[in-house]
Amino acid sequence: MMVNLKQFFDATNPSKTLFAEESELDQKYYIDFSSVRGGQIIEDLRDNITLWSPEQPTCQLFTGHIGCGKSTELLRLKAELEREGFHVVYFESSKDLEMGDVDVGDILLAIAKRVSESLDRLTLEEPKRLKSILQGAAKLLQTEINVVDIKGQVGPAEITANQEGITVVAMGIAKITAKVKASPDLRSKLRGYLEPQTNGIIEAINKELLEPAIAKLKQQGKKGLVAIVDSLDRVDSTTKPWGRPQQEYLFVDRGEQLRSLHCHLVYTIPLALRFSNDFGTLIERFIVQPHVLPMVPVQSRDGSEHPEGMNLLRQMVLARAFPDLTPEQRLEKMTLIFEDPQTLDRLCRVSGGHVRNVLRMLNDGIKKQRQLPLTSKTLEDVIALYRNARILAVTDAEWELLRRVRKEKKVVGDDGYQTLIRSMFVYEYRDGSESWFDVNPLLLEAKELLS
Repeated sequence: MMVNLKQFFDATNPSKTLFAEESELDQKYYIDFSSVRGGQIIEDLRDNITLWSPEQPTCQLFTGHIGCGKSTELLRLKAELEREGFHVVYFESSKDLEMGDVDVGDILLAIAKRVSESLDRLTLEEPKRLKSILQGAAKLLQTEINVVDIKGQVGPAEITANQEGITVVAMGIAKITAKVKASPDLRSKLRGYLEPQTNGIIEAINKELLEPAIAKLKQQGKKGLVAIVDSLDRVDSTTKPWGRPQQEYLFVDRGEQLRSLHCHLVYTIPLALRFSNDFGTLIERFIVQPHVLPMVPVQSRDGSEHPEGMNLLRQMVLARAFPDLTPEQRLEKMTLIFEDPQTLDRLCRVSGGHVRNVLRMLNDGIKKQRQLPLTSKTLEDVIALYRNARILAVTDAEWELLRRVRKEKKVVGDDGYQTLIRSMFVYEYRDGSESWFDVNPLLLEAKELLS
């Protein structure tokens, strides 16, 4: 059996999110890591909606290191909720928002836009208050948005006279957000208009969009509406002009408003917030504990190899080359991809169980060598590049903190440790319900850490 180099390269694309419930090939690529990640996190998110509170709106938080597989798991959550009879709107907020400069009004409008787009086949009454707000914003920004007489195509559905109101809301928000996304001045101008009306905007979205939409959906046999807002964990840690860090401002100061929409909500949030001094206040605002997706363990807390975690990572890599083979057959074909089993194990260990970084280093190794099997030398060259890039970003104070984490396997909540988490110098793992931490293996071999 020969492995097609280009197909394998495409299959290891680290930026590709798996749509395991929609694509047969993606389903074959998908590896369930829940047994080594501390439990059935997605099932818990699902059950909180379908089992414990199907009729009353819920708001749940989901977090983890960027690249650890949250989007893939949230798409699985979407599919499971749809099977349970819910109408689910999933979207990546980074496509609508400028992540370096986000306000609560931006998030609310993005949700209203995406929900409106997904409901293009429903007939709802004209959302007069929402349209009025958009008209005011359009006038402020000098944007020509015709909110009365739009005809044509939006996505796959044709706009009818009865659908115009809700579709125009979606189109109006889309035009406004597209205009302000690239302009800080226009964003500031728009916020000056929207901020005093935030509670009114929430009420308008609830009364004119969400509540009537849910009533119509239930008439069609649906059980409710769920909005999954992905990529908010990518919100920058920049400081607002008045001195408040953006992440704390959004999810702590404005948390009550974010959970005030009358539908089921799932937000991703930055992992560093778990180590903020305001974390307790965040929990009070949302009245829930965030669900955490930890790394796949490659070793146990005592430093010994973690057999199950390593085996699952091996399968994740080999499934990209041999999606139609059984796990046992894939292992037999391993040397078609790597010159020896030790090379694959080295890749898995040095990733620290960060699934995207496994694929990134493998993908870069394929590009560098241009043929298979991948040699140990090629992999070490790639690892050296990644390690050097990481080392350059670590300060002397951070090296001291890293030495402490390496020794104590824990992180405490101060600014220094927030930086370690945000910069992915430190990874979180889970033993059952208990968290522990360790240094990114790329840094473990640095002389600064050994000194």
